Amino acid sequence: VQLQAFGGGTVQAGGSLRLSCAASGRIFSINNMEWYRQAPGKQRELVASISSGGATNYAYSVEGRFTISRNNAKNMVYLQMNSLKPEDTAVYYCAADSLDVVSMVAERSWGQGTKFTVSS
Repeated sequence: VQLQAFGGGTVQAGGSLRLSCAASGRIFSINNMEWYRQAPGKQRELVASISSGGATNYAYSVEGRFTISRNNAKNMVYLQMNSLKPEDTAVYYCAADSLDVVSMVAERSWGQGTKFTVSS
């Protein structure tokens, strides 16, 4: 499975931005889809996750500001980010747990990352 994330850029503090991630390839099904981020000099951290059934989890630092959603028919996952802060500046990665339609083997895939900067 290939994941491509897009939607990065530069946003002013307090603004909003939506990231999208498209999954493609030999997909039988996708279970969890997640967004991670890695700020300069820091470890990659889980930002939000969503199950195939729509159950969501968020990092404490983004709770109430970010919303993860998905479109199962299109194999897409989104991250709506509101009330952005400079500390949200990072490279954002999408990830997915899927089943290969041919081998039925579980696979963990990562997107290439999309960067955005929140200016103060």
